[in-house]
Amino acid sequence: MAASFVYMTCSTMVEAENIATILVERRLVACANIMEGMKSIYWWEGAVHRAEEAVLVVKTRSDLVPELTEAVKAMHEYAVPCIVAMPIHDGNPDFLQWIQAETRAS
Repeated sequence: MAASFVYMTCSTMVEAENIATILVERRLVACANIMEGMKSIYWWEGAVHRAEEAVLVVKTRSDLVPELTEAVKAMHEYAVPCIVAMPIHDGNPDFLQWIQAETRAS
């Protein structure tokens, strides 16, 4: 079983909590971590913007990333949300098995 971290940014803590809750309830992710107070500086529509955002990091099975991505895009406030998956190469086997057990099969 391949596992992944998925890094996302959200406009507010409320949005991050809502997305995280739905992903966990749908068993698309085993766990979600939310960090508030991130400052972002980015290009958008030809200009530099600054924003306060919340970071959402979830742990899931790699085969669920496409479905997770579509689910987040459907409920996210941004037109082009940051949703980036990074494979987990190694770690606590018990934790990796827990991810497998707590997410549903595709």
